[in-house]
Amino acid sequence: MANSQRYTREIPHRYRLEAQKFPSGFVSLPRRLVDPISGKKEFEKIKLAGFGTILTYTIIHVASDHFKFQTPFAVAIIETDEGARLTAMITDTKFEDIKIGAKVELVFRKIMEEGASGIINYGYKAKVIV
Repeated sequence: MANSQRYTREIPHRYRLEAQKFPSGFVSLPRRLVDPISGKKEFEKIKLAGFGTILTYTIIHVASDHFKFQTPFAVAIIETDEGARLTAMITDTKFEDIKIGAKVELVFRKIMEEGASGIINYGYKAKVIV
């Protein structure tokens, strides 16, 4: 898929924190076509409030080429207050403040630049609420 197509496809969840809520109560971010609980395709779009809890995390010391100049950095799996689970880089936080169970706020930040296409990708990162 071309970079511009992927960029357009990711706008709802990456720029507006828009998720899907299925009748079963399952909340998905990014988009899913089918509810993994009921198998149904019906859902409503919801806007996430932007707060959650760290379920687990790691500190990256050796990263891919896109992120090699940002090391070390932390990445966490976060469950939003609405129940969606997502992976996000931790920002504006000391490593010693990152803990399982810590509350976070999802903040809008630059994620990376894509080489030849020149597209700058923005999206959510997580900031620990101390």
